[in-house]
Amino acid sequence: MSDILVTCSHDAIEQFYQYCSKKNYQKFYLVCDPNTYAVLGERVEKGLQSRGADVQIIKLTGKEIIADEDYIFQTFLRLGEEPRTCLAVGSGTLTDITRFVSHRARLPFISLPTAPSVDGFTSVGAPLVIRGYKQSIKCHAPEAVFADLQVLKESPRIMIAAGFGDMLGKYTALADWRLGKLILDEFYTFDEAVAQRSGRALKACVDRVDEIGAATDEGVKAVFMGLIETGLCILAMGHSCPAAGAEHHLSHHLEMRLLIEGRPAVLHGAKVGFSTILVAEQYEKIRSLSRSDAAKLFENAPFPSVEREVAQINAFFGPIAEHIISSNMPFLKLVEAKYDYIKQRTLDQWDEIQKIAEFVPPSQELKRLLEIVGGPVTPEGITFTPEAVRTGLNNAHFLRDRITVAKLGHLLGLW
Repeated sequence: MSDILVTCSHDAIEQFYQYCSKKNYQKFYLVCDPNTYAVLGERVEKGLQSRGADVQIIKLTGKEIIADEDYIFQTFLRLGEEPRTCLAVGSGTLTDITRFVSHRARLPFISLPTAPSVDGFTSVGAPLVIRGYKQSIKCHAPEAVFADLQVLKESPRIMIAAGFGDMLGKYTALADWRLGKLILDEFYTFDEAVAQRSGRALKACVDRVDEIGAATDEGVKAVFMGLIETGLCILAMGHSCPAAGAEHHLSHHLEMRLLIEGRPAVLHGAKVGFSTILVAEQYEKIRSLSRSDAAKLFENAPFPSVEREVAQINAFFGPIAEHIISSNMPFLKLVEAKYDYIKQRTLDQWDEIQKIAEFVPPSQELKRLLEIVGGPVTPEGITFTPEAVRTGLNNAHFLRDRITVAKLGHLLGLW
């Protein structure tokens, strides 16, 4: 699965035409929205038609397009009976809708990104919102990705900043992955080589932060290829730990909160970038504690019984609590059964936990980097109050069955 063809250049669309010719692809569904059709879809449609291809446009419309059951069903309704190659012309949402539909319809799938905004282009998972609850559904990766560098450069700067924000989240994601492996070893599939790959992709982006902020060829290509590389790391592992941790869990919670409240969406990477600042603050708190401090906190922290955890989930998540409890129940029971082991393991490995925490830059440094590219660095910048963000941070760890710094702090009674 890691042999996905990825092209990011000024002649990427010409290479796409050549690829389709070699594969003998002649019939297509082109999934887009009005904006991505104008930016790239119409050009691709005409280019394919001039080469004798049959292109059917599936243009999704609406005030706000979401990868949910409504838009998925709309897309399915537009499919005919004959097999065609599915083209996703857009960024995260359109790619995920196309990924799911093409997989369930057993059709080939090619990604034509219009912005370097997310790391999910090469993923097998589609994060879908089903009845208000965001969950990752296993589908398939595209067989190829063709990204026109000029199109990426001309995408809104907020989308380029979102891509950088998504990359910045790898600091806390990789730390969380190592933390989980250290504390609850048998529950995690960890690969040092993959962690190093994701870390190198992150560093390549941070090293070019000024160029990314200026949207130069080199900067935009660096952030896009970083997103692709971390997506391939997810693909290699079969789970999202190489690229997503507590920062993504908070972002998912905030996204669901916007849906519940009927408010406009905020770019995924923008939420991830800001959330990374807050999770870095949590790592700073861990760095400030000695082993004896941690031992005292454990002594005073309430026992994480399934009954207590379920009550907290119900109190905070309301209408979607049932989904969260169901998906987390095996993990909740595991933590309850192994609580003494987790406590002892945490204290025995406190020096290693401190080393993991040191990998995460200070929150103020992450804020500085985001400001360079124009990403939001305040709750108001992602349309939330400080209180809403803080309570979300203290509860978002329930969204996934993982040990993260947020979960560790919860067990210690820090928040």
